[in-house]
Amino acid sequence: MKRRFLLFLIILLLLVSLLGIAELTYIYLHPKLVPRNEAKVCPAQIVSIIVNPGEGLAEVAHKLKEQNVIRDERMFILLARLKGADTKIQKGEYEFMLGTPMRDVLQTMVSGRQKYYRLKVIPGSNIWQIAQDINLNRIWSGERFLSLCRDQIFIRQMGIPADSLEGYLSPDTYQFNRFDREEYIIQTMVRKFEERWKPEYEKRAQGLKMTRHQIITIASIIEKETSLKEERPLVSAVIYNRLKKNMALFMDPTVIYGLMPNFDGNLTKSDLEHWTPYNTYKNRGLPPGPICNPGEDSIRAALWQANVDYLYFVSKGDGSHYFSSRYADHLKAVAQYQRGGAPMESDTAETEEGSGTIAPKEQ
Repeated sequence: MKRRFLLFLIILLLLVSLLGIAELTYIYLHPKLVPRNEAKVCPAQIVSIIVNPGEGLAEVAHKLKEQNVIRDERMFILLARLKGADTKIQKGEYEFMLGTPMRDVLQTMVSGRQKYYRLKVIPGSNIWQIAQDINLNRIWSGERFLSLCRDQIFIRQMGIPADSLEGYLSPDTYQFNRFDREEYIIQTMVRKFEERWKPEYEKRAQGLKMTRHQIITIASIIEKETSLKEERPLVSAVIYNRLKKNMALFMDPTVIYGLMPNFDGNLTKSDLEHWTPYNTYKNRGLPPGPICNPGEDSIRAALWQANVDYLYFVSKGDGSHYFSSRYADHLKAVAQYQRGGAPMESDTAETEEGSGTIAPKEQ
């Protein structure tokens, strides 16, 4: 009697298993099978599934079922176990089009093909502008990003001899996922900077008797002063020539940086008179550090300046600049391009960002 009962149980279990396998096989071989509760859903609809750290297979299957990505949690779990993937699903945010085959859903999550968010850092961006872009995704914290960029322990851990990571966040288009933290975002940017700082750059800097920090500071000023590639070596030459003569740089973008993050976009004469470590109207020499994150062209221009004796430049109003070696010629250019031919009333004039060296006192 007991043997018959045991035999009956074994046969029953075999039938249940065969039915389960048959259903799973049917689903696997018919990937376009539409669940009954999806009949009214647009097949092109895309849904997002977030797998949090520590979530197990059953929790993931439940989320997929709730969002109509799969039709049966039990079948998904069985498929994952049969393929040895029950502990291999990776954390992350995944996007699926409704109607995606179950095996493809599983493979996507096992291989970690998750959704990535683009973060574009353009040449000339400063840390506040990058932080603002980071906040737009509503995933990361721009405030956390800014704090880390000025965290001395964090900066030293990455081997950057500076008080801020300004200048060392390499401009590029980056892809980050939901669970990449602000630390990783910054580390990725700094690593890209290190990759782009070539041995020839270091050799050239040493030949100029300049540190890398000084070169990046010069490059950042060049980046903000002109958007024209052909002008960058000329702006670089002005900076070097003025440094050699111990002349103040009189660079508006450095003044603006010293006012950040409270600068309202309108540079006034009182701003030029306001002392900050970055005010090159008030301080001779380079500012204490970069004022933005420069691109490759500006870095090269900072290393290989043009062989000219220019000391002044002024905006021509069309994105280009007029360069001159003599102060008298510079005054004429200022009158022509910025005052409609009117004579200068003072030795320094109110300027706008990027307008260049404006009528400093003869030194």
